[in-house]
Amino acid sequence: MDMLDVKILNILQKNARVTVKQIAEECFISSPSVSTRLQNLEHQGIIKSYQTIVDYQKLNFSIKAYIQCAVNAKIKHDFYRYIEKIPNVVECDCITGDFSMLLKVFFQNTIALDEFINELQTFGDTKTHIVFSTSVGPRGVSFDTTE
Repeated sequence: MDMLDVKILNILQKNARVTVKQIAEECFISSPSVSTRLQNLEHQGIIKSYQTIVDYQKLNFSIKAYIQCAVNAKIKHDFYRYIEKIPNVVECDCITGDFSMLLKVFFQNTIALDEFINELQTFGDTKTHIVFSTSVGPRGVSFDTTE
């Protein structure tokens, strides 16, 4: 990966819908070169997908929360199978510390969140943090383009 690939990644992280032509103009290379570089980044697994960031509040999912869950290692695979089926879970990370899992969830109300937490507690103890506001929203890591 060279500095042009890094620049392309930075551009895409700001706007995944940017056209190949716009990337080419910003990087001072041809559109076919950009396409080739994108294909290479995808084949290397560096670009995993192109996603849309949704404003969940505008869709009446006004409760954003982080839930820590202490899941016993012996039932981790059952936990993963369960979590994958829950559309309100937008992220699930295996973490260090007193709790082994960290979930990022969106719900329409606290009643629905409470029902989910009750189900989740069959896998272990939980600790929930409801988000009041988000000062820095989802964004990518800006990679240094200086050599």
